[in-house]
Amino acid sequence: MKSLLAVMFLGGVALLSGCAFHKQAVVLDAVGPSWLKPAAAGPKGALVVYTAWAPNADFNDMPLLRQYTDYRILSEEGRLLQVVHNSNGSVEEGPQTVELPVGKYRVVARANGYKTVTVPAVILADRLTTVCLDGSALWPDNAALLRSNPVRLPNGEIAGWRANTESLSKP
Repeated sequence: MKSLLAVMFLGGVALLSGCAFHKQAVVLDAVGPSWLKPAAAGPKGALVVYTAWAPNADFNDMPLLRQYTDYRILSEEGRLLQVVHNSNGSVEEGPQTVELPVGKYRVVARANGYKTVTVPAVILADRLTTVCLDGSALWPDNAALLRSNPVRLPNGEIAGWRANTESLSKP
């Protein structure tokens, strides 16, 4: 009887400790395009999401490249609009650029160290919105980004430029 209780106790401790190390889903503040880049004429914008790296290598393609995990683009209301296979299809490593109409969206993706991250994304005409969830933090103008109150993951890594949602509400 004592051994059965000991096994049940250890099993319960194992289950509870597994829950303690399981990362919860995270919802970030809205990310938008850099305010530093000038706008040009155009009705659509673009989105690039640096998701977590895929855990397994693709040994069927040459050269062997690390690949970003796929992600979903939802409407602001939560309706699935697109599943993005996050590969740019070239030898250069990089995620896919997705052209989208001006508006507010939700990106649901894997991030380094997190199970799932939901990032509200604002797309403006002829502007690029970049979301960085892979932990690389390769920002072209890091000093300006730091001064701009960027959107951050809970661990402090920068996920992107803070969105200016007021620009969408103007006629």
